[in-house]
Amino acid sequence: MESSLEKWQMVDPTLAEMGKNLNEAMKMLEDNQRKVEEENEKKYARKDIPGPLQGSGQDMVSILQLVQNLMHGDEEEESSQSFRLQNVGEQGHMALLGHSLAAYISVLDRERLRKLITRILSDTTLWLCRLFRYENGSAYYHEDDREGLLKICRLVIHSRYEDYTVEGFNVLYNKQPVIYLSSAARTGLGQTLCNQLGLPLSCMCRVPCNTMFGSQHQMDVALLDRLIKDDIESGKLPLLLVANAGTPGAGHTDKLGRLKELCEQYNMWLHVEGVNLATLALGYVSSSLLAATKCDSMTLTLGSWLGLPAVPAVTLYRQEDPSLSLAAGLTSSQPVEKLRALPLWLSLQYLGHDGIVERIKHASQLSQRLLENLKNLDFIKTSVEDELSSPVVVFKFSQDHPNIDQTLHASQTSAIQHTLTNNERHICDTFNQWLGEQLAQLIPASGVDVVELEDEGTCVRFSPLMTSAVLGTEVQDVDQLVDCLKMKIPVLMSTLQLRDEFEQEVKRTVGLSYIEDLSWPGLGVIRYDYRGDGKNDDKQDKELEKINTELLKKLSELESDLSFSLGPEFGGEKNCVYIGMVTEDLDVSELVETIAATGREIEENSRLLENMTEVVRKGIQEAQIQLQRANEERLLEEGLLRQIPVVGSVLNWFSPFQASPKGRTFNLTAGSLESTEATYASKVQGTGTTPPPTPTSGRTKQRLPGQKLFKRSLRSSDGFSETSSVSHTDDLEKMEQQPHASSAVQEQGTSEPEKSEQQKEMAQATNRETEDFQSDKSPKSGNDCIKVKEQESLR
Repeated sequence: MESSLEKWQMVDPTLAEMGKNLNEAMKMLEDNQRKVEEENEKKYARKDIPGPLQGSGQDMVSILQLVQNLMHGDEEEESSQSFRLQNVGEQGHMALLGHSLAAYISVLDRERLRKLITRILSDTTLWLCRLFRYENGSAYYHEDDREGLLKICRLVIHSRYEDYTVEGFNVLYNKQPVIYLSSAARTGLGQTLCNQLGLPLSCMCRVPCNTMFGSQHQMDVALLDRLIKDDIESGKLPLLLVANAGTPGAGHTDKLGRLKELCEQYNMWLHVEGVNLATLALGYVSSSLLAATKCDSMTLTLGSWLGLPAVPAVTLYRQEDPSLSLAAGLTSSQPVEKLRALPLWLSLQYLGHDGIVERIKHASQLSQRLLENLKNLDFIKTSVEDELSSPVVVFKFSQDHPNIDQTLHASQTSAIQHTLTNNERHICDTFNQWLGEQLAQLIPASGVDVVELEDEGTCVRFSPLMTSAVLGTEVQDVDQLVDCLKMKIPVLMSTLQLRDEFEQEVKRTVGLSYIEDLSWPGLGVIRYDYRGDGKNDDKQDKELEKINTELLKKLSELESDLSFSLGPEFGGEKNCVYIGMVTEDLDVSELVETIAATGREIEENSRLLENMTEVVRKGIQEAQIQLQRANEERLLEEGLLRQIPVVGSVLNWFSPFQASPKGRTFNLTAGSLESTEATYASKVQGTGTTPPPTPTSGRTKQRLPGQKLFKRSLRSSDGFSETSSVSHTDDLEKMEQQPHASSAVQEQGTSEPEKSEQQKEMAQATNRETEDFQSDKSPKSGNDCIKVKEQESLR
């Protein structure tokens, strides 16, 4: 700096000043160039970059706030989400911690990572095999619960087709493999396996369930044996059998012992899956389920059983050749895939054996408690495999009384099945669908859902092994479920019994149409028929929609316990009114009469408005014609000269033209144009004729305070009040007969002038008493009422 200053001091001051000015000018030019470059970068920057990625990124707080908003969503969904989140528990936190640790452990050096993964896999596999009584097994951890069965199928293909690794699918062409599934298996499972394995759908064989003996949800073993023999005779290779230890719908278990013997006979692989496998961890296991421990492979879904979020499913299998397992994808060399077991490894240690058994046992006890309560309910039928140890309870509402004589029931079963029509089955399924949705909505902690079974139809399922750990279901939730069910059964019965009466009443009523909709859970569906001229269909359809929409609005405003709606969002009839569930005290005739009267009132008002609109339109046209005619007459009266601008002004100044005002008024009541001369003459606006009264309905019915419309009990109470009032009047008239008789005897002995005098005096007294009676608003006593009636009779 000192040397540069010395140099500047040695230079001529003028040159130094010029140098400084040059430096400042260059700096300004460089700054301007830099601004131009920055503007060009902004101008030519990519506009397709999403908003959250633009700039230098966002802070952690903003990102977490975004995640929180996405998790909670709308305010309506916030309660259900918080309900699920509050039941995660500490064991769930351990599972979530496992996912974070897996990401952190994956960055360790290779040797440490290998040792840690080996320890985690060996420990978890050993623990699961001991817990679920599956000795000498290996484990495959997967996210999709169907992926384990898919890998097992590849393992069996590699083991049964020795040249499959070299020749591929050419080996399968000569001897087509066959995979057997139960008809009660998960929907779409067979198609998924064929798509992933690259096999035709002909390689999948669905085995029907029992029809004569045993549970209707168990695989028919005898029929399976015949199917296998037929496939072998046709040159196919029976490969694998998928059995159920708890079917997805009803929770029934196949005859695993007999199926295992059949698989050993034909050298087939036996794979078992289902929710009942969870009970293998309990101290006591039924013999039918204990046979699952002898199968070749099984799939466990521990996440739903134990309430562990985001833990993988596990497929336990027995295979001595590790090369086949590697070829099938059951083992992997990728460290990240091996770390899938870490969340489960942490959670199992946290819960311990007692914690695992306690959760599974708690779910089984909830099922038993519900089953015991359902046995005491009328019109409820259950479908369980074993009443002593079934972890899944399936029930449905049925009109048949369950507590009738079993012998009589057995003899009448076939007759009932024949008489039960398809419509009745459809209606029963619809009502059970509504019942399941109501129970799930009112008691969300119960975890009930609706299932479709092949023979039973629509049913309600309670499977606490799949839901209780996540939802935190307790004994009081089951009790609330039973109480809610007791409240819904009378509503279902009343609605079913009144549906036919409602249909007949609507068909007898003019102006209403009954719409048959078997998928609507309620009293029925009606439509108000618009009586149009039939000339314009589009206009008639619009008017029909308008009337029924207004009818729905009017009915919804009534003080009643009924629900009126437009029906389901999809698949419902148009321009209809849907009536929901009802109680036994519903007065169907009053309801139909009210609907018909309300519809007629809306139609009459609509016609009145339409006629008034037409009258106004014609009146406007007529007014325009008369105004045009009046202008022409005025031109003729004034003359042609008065229409010239300058000449007309001068002429009007010398000779003003007096024209009488001729206005017009439109009478809405009469629908005609009238002159305003009378208005200008009298200086008063005429009122015209009295408009017709607005049509109203005469369906008013007296109700007690606090009581709703359409209640049958109101009719009896009205009858009681009317009867009591009539009887009270009769008593008063009987009491009045005695003074009437005495006055008549006295009148017979008097003369005509005396009669007239007495009548005048009595009339004056009667008028005075009547005025006093009318002026007094407080209720009179019985003697006062008798006195008034005597005076009126004498007058």
